[in-house]
Amino acid sequence: MPPLPKRKLSKGRRDRRRNHLSLNPIRFVLCPQCHAPRLPHHVCPSCGSYKGTKVIEVETKKKE
Repeated sequence: MPPLPKRKLSKGRRDRRRNHLSLNPIRFVLCPQCHAPRLPHHVCPSCGSYKGTKVIEVETKKKE
């Protein structure tokens, strides 16, 4: 048999140990060009700009 704990761990001690396992919400910032939400330090997916300069050309979907 493997070794077992001698005493029961309290809920507070258990939860303090698991404190860093929680998920953090995804943080968004607004694009200064088009004001669409985007991830920080990433190219804007709606307008294709990064730090005020046009980096990529974004294709728009055509409605059929």
